[in-house]
Amino acid sequence: MSNYKYIKFDVNNGIGHLHLNRPEKKNAINDELCLEIEQVFITMPEDVRVVIFSGEGPEFCSGLDLAEHKARQGLDVVKHSNMWHRTFGHIQNSGLPVVAAMQGAVIGGGLELATCAHVRVSEKGTYYRLPEGRHGIFVGGGASRNVARVIGAGRMTEMMLTGRDVDSEEGYRLGLSHYVVENGQALAKATELAEHIATNSPYSNWAMTTGLRHIDSMSHDDGMYTESLLCGITQTHPDVVARLEKFLNRKKQPQQ
Repeated sequence: MSNYKYIKFDVNNGIGHLHLNRPEKKNAINDELCLEIEQVFITMPEDVRVVIFSGEGPEFCSGLDLAEHKARQGLDVVKHSNMWHRTFGHIQNSGLPVVAAMQGAVIGGGLELATCAHVRVSEKGTYYRLPEGRHGIFVGGGASRNVARVIGAGRMTEMMLTGRDVDSEEGYRLGLSHYVVENGQALAKATELAEHIATNSPYSNWAMTTGLRHIDSMSHDDGMYTESLLCGITQTHPDVVARLEKFLNRKKQPQQ
């Protein structure tokens, strides 16, 4: 296990587990925690095939630590937002599938972090909130792209204007989670999913977790061209060729 102040990170059988560890602050994200997440992805061990996100205590993440919010000049606020974008960009561009295990509060920056994950598991007691309007601020950790891509700009606008709580059932319908489990079971389900995803080819995992997001922002023709390139890269790699041959040979086996 690596030594960090506000997170825990360990690797077991190719599964990296990044655990937010500020339960006394509801795992609120301060600058140091944000940079620790970035450091994990910069120095990710080569044997890691999937990463799990989770949070210590009853809350996944309550967002930006407003207690440490500083009065900044405009340019300094821009640079602070850029730091969050850079950190979350490392997550999204790592080529590693990320599975989030969410419980309790997933608020503001916590939702921005969660939507960087490719697969999200929530518990029945999970709730989501974008309180920026109530605080007189605007999102700065990528929500205008990442959250809006999931739920749509219209729904995101409504959540920000009202600051209301979205419960786990509505969050599932909106796409904020892909699975809803009983309270206390999110991490177990996330681990089950991560272990399954880890058996995929790392080349197809890379293509799915990075390619689709980029294609979504491209024109139709550029997207189709990029899809063809990713198809060529993945389907011709020796690991994938061996997998396809094994599948085809299995299909040829005579029925008993």
